[in-house]
Amino acid sequence: MTTANNELIREVAGLLVEALNLEVSPEDIDPQAPLYGDGLGLDSIDILEVSLVVSKKYGVQLRADDENNEKIYASLAALSDYIAAHRKA
Repeated sequence: MTTANNELIREVAGLLVEALNLEVSPEDIDPQAPLYGDGLGLDSIDILEVSLVVSKKYGVQLRADDENNEKIYASLAALSDYIAAHRKA
């Protein structure tokens, strides 16, 4: 991972904590842990909220019917990689 990726991962972690009122600090989120279930423990409603805040902050459209959602939301690192590849400059 590059420094830019690490910075984006930290930024997205902070965004998740703030948007979802998580009781964990952004630094404590494992970038490789799953966002759903056993990892961060997000559910489908949380993921909808994440898609809204990501869209507002980065201009990245995340759609509920995207066939790649399982891959996009696999982990904080995967979500950050997707944002990096698709955000508006």
